[in-house]
Amino acid sequence: MSAKLIVHTDGGSRGNPGPAAAGFVLDDPDGRRLAGRSFFLGKTTNNVAEYTALVKALEAAIQLGARQVTVFSDSELLVRQIGGRYKVKSDLIRPLFDEVRTLMGRFEACNVLHVRRERNQDADRLVNLALDAEHDIDEMPAGRADAKMPDPSARPLRLGFLISGGGRTMINILDEIGQGRINAEISVAISSRSTVAGVARARDAGLPVEIVRKKDYPDIDTFSRRIEEVLVAAEVDLVVQGGWLCLWKIPQRYENRVLNIHPALLPSFGGQGMWGHHVHEAVIAAGCKVSGCTVHFCTNEYDSGPIVVQRTCPVEDDDTPDTLAERVFEQECIAYPQAIALFAEGRLQIEGHRVRVRA
Repeated sequence: MSAKLIVHTDGGSRGNPGPAAAGFVLDDPDGRRLAGRSFFLGKTTNNVAEYTALVKALEAAIQLGARQVTVFSDSELLVRQIGGRYKVKSDLIRPLFDEVRTLMGRFEACNVLHVRRERNQDADRLVNLALDAEHDIDEMPAGRADAKMPDPSARPLRLGFLISGGGRTMINILDEIGQGRINAEISVAISSRSTVAGVARARDAGLPVEIVRKKDYPDIDTFSRRIEEVLVAAEVDLVVQGGWLCLWKIPQRYENRVLNIHPALLPSFGGQGMWGHHVHEAVIAAGCKVSGCTVHFCTNEYDSGPIVVQRTCPVEDDDTPDTLAERVFEQECIAYPQAIALFAEGRLQIEGHRVRVRA
């Protein structure tokens, strides 16, 4: 999915107020149609329909993972109000205006521009289809009849986060969720250590925290069962390991539902004892010119399991483990959200030891 989207919106009322509908189309920068929808609103005004179209379009763009959006509307009034040139006076419009401004803040960049009606024909056509049919219209591009727009009201994917250190990865994912780029929520954080910074960060973020220390259990089986109990109680759909340093036995119910990120390009520089600076030291000592990170499904062996996403970065001649670690972490902050979003969208298919990403 493109990080940038081009959006056209329209709304209309036959009577003002009268039967009304709101519609939008979403395209990528190359002009490929990603979605088109319109909504029958019943009796309301033109302005309400125009604003409703913009709200629906921005919600859909967020669900599709867009970070930058350019919106075109043929309502000059709406565009000037959004741009702060006209004041919103209507009590009907003010809540919609506030909602639009909130949604716009969830993108890295969001511009709302005026376009002439003759250049807004697709959105206008969808609005009239909804008005004629008196029900919503969901029009997918040719060849994608099996695709569906994400439902903004769908239950978020429930994540269980396993940490053993500072929790930076967890906070990064929490930020991505807050920006609307992943339809998920962290329902519990489990730490294998009680005094690490990640515990404080999780609590500061308002997350439920459970301390499950390996040394408090007589063997790996009881340790693993306790982790499973916490995950099940929190109704976790996907387990996400972020700096988790303990091997645990993944129960059958969570098979292919545990992700891990490793700070190197697996299968190289993995295995027991290969974590943190140990990995970066080994990469530098081996004279590698490229390193990176790997997101993979976990098995009951260290750093094994099908690979979901890999990203690379250069290894500089003067790198230390610290400088290389920071460069790799920049890639981790991109790769892990991408992998979780793909899982949330149901686009990952495991075939043997390979992961295929469905369109």
